[in-house]
This record gives sequence, structure tokens and C-alpha cells, in this order.
Amino acid sequence: MADGWIAYNDLAWTEDWLADPSDYEKEVQFYVDLIRRAAAGSPRTLLHLGSGAGGHDRIFKRHFTVTGVDISPGMLKKARLAHPDVEYLEGDMRTVRLGRKFDAVAIPDSIDYMAMEDDLRQAVQTAALHLKPGGVLLVAAKTKETFQNNNFAYTGDRDGVHVTALENNYIHPFRPNTYEAVIVYLIRKQGELEIHTDRHVLGLFPLAFWEQLFRDAGFDMQKTMLDGIYDKFLLGEGEYPITVFSGRKGSQ
Repeated sequence: MADGWIAYNDLAWTEDWLADPSDYEKEVQFYVDLIRRAAAGSPRTLLHLGSGAGGHDRIFKRHFTVTGVDISPGMLKKARLAHPDVEYLEGDMRTVRLGRKFDAVAIPDSIDYMAMEDDLRQAVQTAALHLKPGGVLLVAAKTKETFQNNNFAYTGDRDGVHVTALENNYIHPFRPNTYEAVIVYLIRKQGELEIHTDRHVLGLFPLAFWEQLFRDAGFDMQKTMLDGIYDKFLLGEGEYPITVFSGRKGSQ
């Protein structure tokens, strides 16, 4: 599934130009606080599904022993270089089975790639199977009720290389429960321009579906809104609220 995503493989290196480590501080601390608040005790181990280039893990590993799972080799390579103290494994969050259980499972940045209802069910089931009884699940999602079309711009310049990424989010009117994220990369190396385009079809489900999904999987989840994290990258009058679900797995 990830082979065609140049953003996460051939262009994974642009992450260093477009994302500053400090960009993750407020967001990830928000997730850590929710996990601790939901936990019955003091969670020590965290499974990070869809761990990407490891940007979140710089903060997560201050609080937990982290194991990361991602489907994209390009992102895993970057994550391992950035965090040699974190175990990173290649796998699909729908099907990976590690044979271990954790105090918490977090999916803070990639659940949208579950573009079909069954994909999402499988990912939540993966989380449930890897949690200890009473373990905490955290999922950062978008819901159909709050999501809107948006445009973003990211840019960075160093070592003679200038990178600009323009991202368009578009709710597809003829493909129910999905939106498209199209990213156009303008890369200038010593003044020579390269243009790359990447298209992602992502899931966008109603709040009621999310809530029923968690109940069916045995989770008692709470909903918290996270606003403003991406405001500095938004173009125009857009909004990008994130719905964060967090709660404990039942004892059975």
C-alpha cells in the first residue's frame, strides 16, 4: 500500500526541511497527558502505530518505552537514524501481530490511511490485541462533521536546497467517506527545479461510526478536540480541528 507514496519513501528526506522538531512539542504532550489521565496506573510501554519518521517519538520516549510500527521503509529509515534507542518494525497496522502487549497504543498521525470501514476495524482490532487489560488507546482522527476542504503550505531552505510543499485537502463528493490529500513538492537543488506530485485517498467517517467502532472493540473512549496545531501552515480561512479519542480497554 505504501509503495506508491513518494512522500514517505523517495521524498522522506524532505521531512527534515518541512518539519521542525519543536512543532511536535505541544501536540504530543497533549497526547501524553490524555494517556496518563485515562490510565488506571502508570503506563510504561507504548506501541506507536504509524510511527512515520519518528517526530512524535522524540517526546513520547521521554515518558514511555516506545515501539514503533510503520509501513513505509523510507520513514522507518529516518526514524531509526533519529532514535536508535527506539525499536522500529515494518508492518501494516491492520495486520501486524507482535506477540506482545503494551500499557498504551497510540495512533496519532496515520489513522486516516484506513480508507475503508473494514480497514479501520482491523486497525482498532490490532490495537486491542496489543493492549494489556485496562490498557489505553489514543487515536487522533478527523470526523465528517468537523472536517472541511483546506490548503496548506510548508517550506524550508538549507544546504543549497529549497523545498516547498503545497497540500490540498478535498472532500470527494463521489467517493463516500473519503477525502483526498494531494501534495505538490517544489524542490530546488542549486537553483534547478524538480516538481513531484503525491495523491492520497484517506478515510473520513461520521462521529457515530467511530463511537460504535470503539464500543464494539471493547473500549470506553472519551472525545477531546485539539485545535490550532496546524494553523500556521493553513492558507486562507481554513480550520483543521482534530478529534482525539482516548480511553481504556475492557478487562476481558
